Amino acid sequence: MSQTALRGSTVANLDLETASDPTSQTIDRPTIALRIVQFGMLTGLVWKFGYFRIGDRVYHEIPLWQDFFPLWLQNPDVLRWSYITACVATMLTAWITQGHWRTLAAALGVVSTSILCLHQGTYNDMTFVTAWWCALWSLWLSMRMDRDDPDRLMEKAAHLGQTILAVVLLGGAAGKWTGEYWSGQVLYDIYFVDRNYWFFNFLRSSLETDDLRMVATGYSRFVVMTETIGSIVIWTLPPRLAALVGVLVFFSIAAMSNFWLFSVLNPLIALASVGFLVRSQSRS
Repeated sequence: MSQTALRGSTVANLDLETASDPTSQTIDRPTIALRIVQFGMLTGLVWKFGYFRIGDRVYHEIPLWQDFFPLWLQNPDVLRWSYITACVATMLTAWITQGHWRTLAAALGVVSTSILCLHQGTYNDMTFVTAWWCALWSLWLSMRMDRDDPDRLMEKAAHLGQTILAVVLLGGAAGKWTGEYWSGQVLYDIYFVDRNYWFFNFLRSSLETDDLRMVATGYSRFVVMTETIGSIVIWTLPPRLAALVGVLVFFSIAAMSNFWLFSVLNPLIALASVGFLVRSQSRS
C-alpha cells in the first residue's frame, strides 16, 4: 500500500472515531460556564429593576442619613451607578474574549456588587449578596481560563461553585434554626396570612385556619431541613448530580415562595448549572 493511501486510511479512521465520540469535539466549556453565570447574574439584577427604580427615586427625594455608614455609602448616586456598573460588568465579562480585559470586567463586577452589599440602600438585600458570590467566582474563573487545562479547570470551577452554594444554603439554614421558625410562626405571618401568591392563595382557599397553621409549620420545617441537608448534599455530590439537585432546590424555593425571589436565586441557579458542563468521566 502506498504512503498516500495509508495516510488517507488513517485520516478516515480518525474522522470516524471523532464522529462517534462527541466528547472529542472541541467545546470551550469554561467560556460557556462563565457566560451562563453572567446571564444568571444579569437576569437577577434586572429582575430587581422595578423595585430598584422606585427605591432609587425615593432615596434621591428623601435622603436617609445614618452614622453607621460612611458618607459615600449613604450617597444615592453611588448606589445608582453601582447598580448600573454591575449590570454592564456582567455583559462585558460574558462578551469579551481577551483574557486581561475579561478579567478586568469581572473585577469591575466584584467591586460594584461589593458596594451594593455595603451601601445603606441595599446592604440588607440578598439579591446583591448572591450576585457578589457569583461575581467573585467569575473573577477567579477568568483569571484561570488561559492557564489551566479546560477539563481540570471545569472540575475545580464546579467544586468551587458547589462550595459557594453550600455556604449560601447553610447560612440561610443557620438563621432559621430558631423556635419561631421551627414552630412555623415566622413563615405563617410572612406568607400564609395574606401573601398574594398563587401557592398561598390556593392554600387559604382550600384550608381552614387551624389546618392552614398546621401546614405552615410543616412548610417551615421542610424549608429548614431542605436548606440544612441541601448544603451538605450539594457540597458532597459529584458535579452533575450536585448541579441537578442545586437547580431543583433553588428553583423550587422561589417557585413555592415568592416570584421576586428569582432575583436572588437566578445567579445561584446559573452557578449550580456549571456542574452539567463537567465531563461525565471527570470527578471533582
